Amino acid sequence: MNVLVIVNDQPYGSERPYNALRLAGALSKRAGVDVRVFLMGDAVACAVAGQKLAEGHYHLDRMLKPLVRRGEIACCGTCLEARGLRDEQLIDGARRSTLEELTDWTLWSQQTLTF
Repeated sequence: MNVLVIVNDQPYGSERPYNALRLAGALSKRAGVDVRVFLMGDAVACAVAGQKLAEGHYHLDRMLKPLVRRGEIACCGTCLEARGLRDEQLIDGARRSTLEELTDWTLWSQQTLTF
């Protein structure tokens, strides 16, 4: 099964990105499930490497790393530019992408989840 997870919310303003990545991680561990994550809007900041947070707080950049090994992580290029984020700031394996690729991924997907 092909699953696409689209995340829109800012990394730490709500728990939506956290829950989206938890679910994507659990799905990616299942046999026969291919998972791709597309970060849009404020969610592109989830992929910024080296986030510094209070002790005990979840780190979304760290949550993405296993997903890179088991699937694909793409960030909306327009959204990165609007927020002044550069490719070098992203975690290894996360990459700049386009709406065209998101369109392809949507057609590839058998299940699309949006957070």
